[in-house]
Amino acid sequence: MGSESKVGAVGLVLHPAKLVDQSVATILAFAAEHPIRVLARESDRDRVPPGVEIVPEEQFVAGVDAVVALGGDGTMLGAMRLLVGRPVPVLGVNHGNLGFLVEVTPGELPAALAQIETGDFTVEPLACLDVTPLAIRYAFNDLVLSRAGRSGSISVDLTVNDLHYGYYRGDAVIVSTPTGSTAYNYAAGGPVLSPSSRAVVITPVAPMAGIGRPVVLGAGDQVTLSVAAESGPIAVDMDGTAAGELGHGDQLTATLRPDAAQVMRLSAHQHASRSRIKLSLLDLPVRRDQLLELIPPELRRGVSGTSP
Repeated sequence: MGSESKVGAVGLVLHPAKLVDQSVATILAFAAEHPIRVLARESDRDRVPPGVEIVPEEQFVAGVDAVVALGGDGTMLGAMRLLVGRPVPVLGVNHGNLGFLVEVTPGELPAALAQIETGDFTVEPLACLDVTPLAIRYAFNDLVLSRAGRSGSISVDLTVNDLHYGYYRGDAVIVSTPTGSTAYNYAAGGPVLSPSSRAVVITPVAPMAGIGRPVVLGAGDQVTLSVAAESGPIAVDMDGTAAGELGHGDQLTATLRPDAAQVMRLSAHQHASRSRIKLSLLDLPVRRDQLLELIPPELRRGVSGTSP
């Protein structure tokens, strides 16, 4: 099912370091021929050319109809966190490496913009973890409690809906969404959750005592992790970004927030196919024809046995 409304204002979220000038130029050229405004935040003022409207962050969030994230999965996650209070469709343009969330390459951007302008896209809703109290509140992939530096093991108690479940002792504890279940959770032996599931998985890393297997919980469950007296210092990461440290007696509470983001899909089937192959690259042998699915169509010419 496609979007019912056309896009009037497109917001740009840029990778903090990568050069994305060509993609910005492509967006501005398209906007010049259509009734589309292009907005960026004050923080990106020095990185965008004339023609991009610079607005405060609050106005950016309130005024955009769609956002284009230029970077990789990290840039995409940052855009999604920015828009949790007012989810609008976000398109990821891959200026990074192996991305699961980003869908199009810079070369595919002109055709993608044409689809966006006419509303010819579908929206994939994503849930996030709403975590308190932390400076970074939302995690679309995972919340990770791990050893700070080279200190001893961590030890945390698990409470679900005010009921004490047990404790963890080991190197780390991962609380993951379905989207993030293919990341650190998967590498640590946790299950891959269907994107359509409303669930949270908690997976211990190198468990020494206590709960030693992954636990899958429902969307309405409130998860509380409390630092035990025997624990070493704990570092907290949200979607791979440092979010603080915990000591004895500190605790975090996490709940799943459904439909916290809208990810734009121009071809949901193609994206799912590419993501399946990318996951296989991390774990399973793949055939040559499956590897070719990762090559953009415009680059396939000249590869033996393929067509452009």
